Amino acid sequence: MTDSIMTHMVVPIANENDATATCEALESAIDEPIERITVVHVIEKRDRYPDKAPLEARQEQAERIFRTVEDWFPDGPPLRRELRYGTNVVDEILDVAEEVDATAIGFVPQSSGRLHRLLSGRDSYRLITESEQPAVVFSRVD
Repeated sequence: MTDSIMTHMVVPIANENDATATCEALESAIDEPIERITVVHVIEKRDRYPDKAPLEARQEQAERIFRTVEDWFPDGPPLRRELRYGTNVVDEILDVAEEVDATAIGFVPQSSGRLHRLLSGRDSYRLITESEQPAVVFSRVD
């Protein structure tokens, strides 16, 4: 096993577009081999409010996200799927990273949505300060 922070990446992905952008960024930004990728998708539940979409539709979206990443790296590092349900996306990402003993959390900033909040406010600060793993932010590939 290597001493690289890229050895076991936890990669949170919000939607299908994010999956493609993240795969492109991972492929172009990483020079060293990744031994394992844990792909995390969090179905956000809301306290006291109706969910944005039916649970079945959100689970189908998660399946499409996982398939996108698996299809992108058919010969690449082993991939682990992690589907989570929770009211706090950051907490779920941090929990997964700890549970799988990840060496880093890597993501591509989004122009809107949950991952954008990770980079632009309190959630970003929490991800960086509360995580035992370094956070790696990949640039978008154009």
